[in-house]
Amino acid sequence: MTSSSESTNSEPGKPDRDAVADTVNRYTYALDERDWGLLDEVFAPDAVARYGGSAAPAVRGRADIVAMIRSFLDRCGPSQHLLGNHVIDIEGDIATSICKARVLHIGTGEHSHITYECVGVYRDRLTRSAQGWRIAERTFVIDIELGDRNAVLGGGAG
Repeated sequence: MTSSSESTNSEPGKPDRDAVADTVNRYTYALDERDWGLLDEVFAPDAVARYGGSAAPAVRGRADIVAMIRSFLDRCGPSQHLLGNHVIDIEGDIATSICKARVLHIGTGEHSHITYECVGVYRDRLTRSAQGWRIAERTFVIDIELGDRNAVLGGGAG
């Protein structure tokens, strides 16, 4: 697929791939800055997310996804979500994105000396809307966990 915005770029589809990567990366800024409104630019209203693996319970709808994320991150101190090794495929108005993640969470209050870190892979399906690319389905597969998840997050993965 080639649009007029792509005609000035030597790699076909690059503007769409960049836009998909921007959407996926915007998620990390929203979480680390606790800018929950920014997630409106990340998730489709009817998105479905699973955190922990493909067998994890599905959270349905952007509002419930944001509430679930907040239920963990509102309990911890600073966090840093780092993404890399993006692989993005686009066919029409549907994109798939896979990227590696390393996420550090630091406790707060009496747990400020405790950390929890998880390493895994985000697997996303995005759809193009009039507002841009949005995540319609997200699965975060956690491969490695270090530290004390319960002390920092109260139990879940962020």
